[in-house]
Amino acid sequence: MVDDFGYLNARIRVRRSGLIPEGFFREALNLNFPEMVKALGEGIYGPDLTGDSLADIDRAVAVHLNRTVADLPRLVSGKTREAVTLLLMRADLANVKTILRGKSAGWTADEILGHLVAGTLPRGLYSVMVEAPDAASLAQVISLPNYLLATALREASRAGKELVEVDLSLDRSFYTSALRIAQELDQPFLVAFIRCEIDALNLASGVKLFTIGFEGESDRFFLQGGRYVELSLFRQLASGELAALQELSDTDFGAVAEARDLAALERGLRCVLLDKAREGAKDVLGAGLAIDYIKRKEWEAGRLRLLARRAYYDLPPASIEQDLFCQ
Repeated sequence: MVDDFGYLNARIRVRRSGLIPEGFFREALNLNFPEMVKALGEGIYGPDLTGDSLADIDRAVAVHLNRTVADLPRLVSGKTREAVTLLLMRADLANVKTILRGKSAGWTADEILGHLVAGTLPRGLYSVMVEAPDAASLAQVISLPNYLLATALREASRAGKELVEVDLSLDRSFYTSALRIAQELDQPFLVAFIRCEIDALNLASGVKLFTIGFEGESDRFFLQGGRYVELSLFRQLASGELAALQELSDTDFGAVAEARDLAALERGLRCVLLDKAREGAKDVLGAGLAIDYIKRKEWEAGRLRLLARRAYYDLPPASIEQDLFCQ
């Protein structure tokens, strides 16, 4: 193995050719469920599709994502592996939050497992993780040497009993460490992307705190390290002044300047981060191409799950259109 992004990016370019084209999602928006199963079975997800149920689609998407993304760190060594592993740890963080939210909402283990994305942890470990009753127990399950998410979970379990407090504490602990590691790896685009994610998290966190009527000290959930979002803006959002988003009109976050509720903001932030990741395609000798590929595969997986649910429950196409496309 080599410590070389040039080598890794050559491998990634081959995989990028297998991304589902945008036209598929427009066409699939009007498919019924049997047609959706057939369309997936005839494409790149076919080898992983072993049945014709909604759970089978979820499983196929998860297995495919794991095969095409989770092995990237094993293709290289040294600092290149560290950088790619850090990228996939973001997926571990998302999975941990999905497990906590799913358990809080009463989802079954299969439902939770069907929503997970490819990260650094073995797929089999997640079956154990979904049995953990809380954040502290999850930290025990993944208590691996030097694994920063275990540390983040332990800190989050002390942040409070409310799910939102655990959620925001996880973000703060994880991204504080992630930014430091990215800077030490001397990967400029990776640093820039994480700073963009920190800004997005601060925006979403501020509005989320207002939406749930949080009455505690909001400043402790603010993440240092972003580029555009200052503590003053975070405070305004946490107090319900969503018009303050207009301050971002002339920045990379201009697309969310008009958002006036959490759902619209989160849709806009997802698209901002996808746009930022696409800039990484020009980073041919650094981590940028891997960021773009990983984000696009995660977005592909999320869209397929959404389309499958629309078809399965026979919902009108318009009900998911805003969540399926970026303007």
